[in-house]
Amino acid sequence: MSITVLPIHPLFFAEIRGVDLTRPIPPGLFAEIEAAFNEHAVLLFRDQPVTDADQVVFSGYFGPVFAATRYSWRDERPRLRAEMADISNIDHAGRLLAGDDQRRLHGRANQLWHTDNTFKHIPARCSILSAREIPSHGGDTEFADMRAAFDALPEERRHKIDPLIAEHSIYRSRELMGFTDFSDAARMELPPVRQVLVRQHPATGRKALYIASHASHIIGWPEDEGRQLIEALIAFATQSRFVHRHRWRVGDLIIWDNRCTMHRGRPYAEMTERRVLHRTTVSDEINTVERANL
Repeated sequence: MSITVLPIHPLFFAEIRGVDLTRPIPPGLFAEIEAAFNEHAVLLFRDQPVTDADQVVFSGYFGPVFAATRYSWRDERPRLRAEMADISNIDHAGRLLAGDDQRRLHGRANQLWHTDNTFKHIPARCSILSAREIPSHGGDTEFADMRAAFDALPEERRHKIDPLIAEHSIYRSRELMGFTDFSDAARMELPPVRQVLVRQHPATGRKALYIASHASHIIGWPEDEGRQLIEALIAFATQSRFVHRHRWRVGDLIIWDNRCTMHRGRPYAEMTERRVLHRTTVSDEINTVERANL
């Protein structure tokens, strides 16, 4: 048994055929999937009717699965098992979320370019998202190749930013969406963390920009100057030449490498149409600053 790898974008993103993710994956077959993952950074598997249990098992091949972040400052009753993040606009009873529901309001931050869990001391290695229901229009996801973006920077700028460290916080991305009224207790729940601005992929050796809407400022720089740099890098890295837009179909499952990509969701008729996607997230081994200092 062998997979077929079909590149979708000239720089990254490939479709994988020849594997059923509802069944155990033999070591040899997983080695092929992992090699494609390291090369293409984002992999699409079509027509995969996975259950949540199937998705957790598949995620576990890539490493330890995070428990989904449950924010104490959000009024919610979890709809899914502990390992699943609910990237949906419905509540535990399957009803569309109310217009003023905090889950809806904070979920809109996913429309900012970001990388999952950079606001945690040990960030994410990869994320796996499966489409259960999709709207008739919109709701696509865009991905950006941070390796290609880094390679395309002028050499002088690459050298300048390579040693820099940024502070990341979940509250920075929410601030960008207009949400600032958090209690001190909420802010202590997920304190700011430091991550490198450029990270080297352990499997390929390629360097990539490591930026996101969670990135607040550059350590050791004036705050305004650091934010200007982060904004400029995000704008550069999300040019159309580095981006692939995926139109979801029910049964799609996508895994992306958070170490070298960014992504964002696109708007849809969220008040009238259901969009139900389930995400698992695999933890990295170590904080990026600590890894760089090894």
